[in-house]
Amino acid sequence: MEKDTQHDRNMLGIEGSEGHHLGALTDEQQTNLNKFKIRTRIENEKYLRDHPEVSCLITGFLGSILQQRPGSVREFAASYFSNPELKENVALQVLEVKKKLMRLT
Repeated sequence: MEKDTQHDRNMLGIEGSEGHHLGALTDEQQTNLNKFKIRTRIENEKYLRDHPEVSCLITGFLGSILQQRPGSVREFAASYFSNPELKENVALQVLEVKKKLMRLT
């Protein structure tokens, strides 16, 4: 059994005896990792604020999937994202979001 575990670790690119043990990082490494995570999250939030179409694309896609519950998500996604009307639909959704935001200010 240990051999299988070691094989699995090698397949996942985990080396050494610590693997993904929570205490595997030094305090400095953990601090740097936490700073990196915060910085990345802030950058992502800024990007999403500057590009509301991303949110509209994701919301529209997930909403359609949950409403229609297709048997093949891959085929549905291919059809959804290759729809020639998608660009116009997303642009309309972005305008609606901007109008809502303007009413709030």
